[in-house]
Amino acid sequence: MKIPVHCEVIEQAAREKLKERGVTIEDIAKIVYDLQLPYNSELTFEECYESADAVLLKREIQHAILVGIELDVLAEKKQLSEPLQSLIESDEGLFGVDETIALGSVFGFGSIAVTTFGYLDKQKVGIIHELDNRKPEIHTFLDDLVASIAASAAARLAHRLRDKQENRRLEDIKKREDEELIG
Repeated sequence: MKIPVHCEVIEQAAREKLKERGVTIEDIAKIVYDLQLPYNSELTFEECYESADAVLLKREIQHAILVGIELDVLAEKKQLSEPLQSLIESDEGLFGVDETIALGSVFGFGSIAVTTFGYLDKQKVGIIHELDNRKPEIHTFLDDLVASIAASAAARLAHRLRDKQENRRLEDIKKREDEELIG
């Protein structure tokens, strides 16, 4: 019987890969703050940081980060076969696999996360823009993964705000958020 990789090992590896590629939770939280401030004037940066950090607890996000960054790194080292090498290296507009992997990881946070991901994919704000333009590094997958993390974190905050507006008890809000982290 195969022994599964412990979730803490996977989470730590995903966080380390983001860090190695120059992405911090602060970078993602800045995007989340800018996205959500128009809807919540009392929003704090700390809430955005906490939300982005919580999204990184989801296995789907961690797995997507590990796969996507690995493909980016292999493309930088020119270790992929053709035509995949050229598709990833050039960030071919019709390739779409990078968006598909990132999009798959936002579904756990509802339609607001999906539409926000689409917005971020097109607008390329903050660190997403930087990654998209950092040469000679290849971030074909990473820019979309960061967009998915930011979109999920923003959606998480939007749901939390509604729960607070509905006067839900803090323990009920926490229970719902914990449920979102399954998977």
